[in-house]
Amino acid sequence: MNSQENIKLKQAQKRVKDIKGFYTHSTIFIFVNLLVLAANTNFFTAFYLEDYGFWRYFATPVFWGVGLLIHGLLVFMPSLNFIKKWEERKIKELINKDSTHNKY
Repeated sequence: MNSQENIKLKQAQKRVKDIKGFYTHSTIFIFVNLLVLAANTNFFTAFYLEDYGFWRYFATPVFWGVGLLIHGLLVFMPSLNFIKKWEERKIKELINKDSTHNKY
């Protein structure tokens, strides 16, 4: 296997790992939030008894859902993945810095 094929293989493996990470995150999100909502026995009466009932029960799923959405965008829309581009630039920078440092 030549180096170009090796690079493509590593990129494909990284992509699969990222997608698997998103699916794991989504699964944990669903189960945890279902458990949280099920644990609140007065969930159905909260809207009638308290003004802040919505946020009391839905703040965690809403904010965690925003984080999950961002995670999904970074995984499935590579054009938005500025973090990966920064990582690649930083790795190249450190390799170049390390190689020039080792010359002397």
